[in-house]
Amino acid sequence: MNFFLREQIRIGISACTYGAKVRYNRKGWDRTEKLGRERDAFIWTPICPEVNSGLGVMRPSVRLAGGNGFDFWDGKAEMVAKKAGNVTAEMKAGMLASLEILKRAGVEAFAFMEGSPSCGVYRTTLSKQRLGKPPGAFGALLLKEQIFLIPAIDMEAPVKWWDWRRRLHAFVWLQRQDLTGKKQIYEIWNNYKFLCQEIDNTKAREMGRQLAAMPKRLTKEFAENWRNEVLLLLRRPSTLPRIQASMQKHFAHYRKHVNPRAKELKPPKKEMSKWAFFEKLLDMEKRAVKEGFHFAGTPVIYRSDRR
Repeated sequence: MNFFLREQIRIGISACTYGAKVRYNRKGWDRTEKLGRERDAFIWTPICPEVNSGLGVMRPSVRLAGGNGFDFWDGKAEMVAKKAGNVTAEMKAGMLASLEILKRAGVEAFAFMEGSPSCGVYRTTLSKQRLGKPPGAFGALLLKEQIFLIPAIDMEAPVKWWDWRRRLHAFVWLQRQDLTGKKQIYEIWNNYKFLCQEIDNTKAREMGRQLAAMPKRLTKEFAENWRNEVLLLLRRPSTLPRIQASMQKHFAHYRKHVNPRAKELKPPKKEMSKWAFFEKLLDMEKRAVKEGFHFAGTPVIYRSDRR
């Protein structure tokens, strides 16, 4: 059986990717539109660190100078606004205020604006030729807080979003658990191991061996170290080829062992469109809930009492 989340996950999101026109040039996009009804499965907290810094809209564009976001918090880099000069103090105050808002909101994930010198994690400029020195200043703060991070632009790509969403559900469910016994940990791993193997087979098998060598008497230290290893792995995205290969196995298992009469359910083909593949993945999740079988591709499924 899959595990189920009953409470909505709270996600912070860069306000400019939630439809607010708060970028320096008064632009913004609603990256969540493509989620459709699934958008209502989450509680969103839009924030803009630059606006919270008092820079306003419209405003001069800013850049990191002298290093990356980690250097910024260590006092080795600064934030400089075009024509306005050094705005490091203002930006620090705004980012700390933004983090405090996220903490009060109880967020467990953040959808960030990639390419931003503040919110960016892997890129700090939108220029095709210059990647900047990632992460951005606010991105570095979020990394230190170990919040689950999602590139907001991936919400517009169906399979990428499905991958982020299933790993987010697994991440949050495990993070919320009180690990008290060896049997419980074995049950969790039996549910999670297929996804972990898809992400990184070598690392997942190493984690399996760690469980096999678990001390006779479970210690809090072992349980927390194991949990952190799984959480760290779940932060890493899978790839379309790995997802396709894994799902072909899960679909074949379903038809052979669970529902041989499901003739209409055919394994996904490599040449099918990503939207068609996405629909098949959603169908398997619905079947898992309705028929009560374990769909290993999605170890944790969100289903509130109203769904």
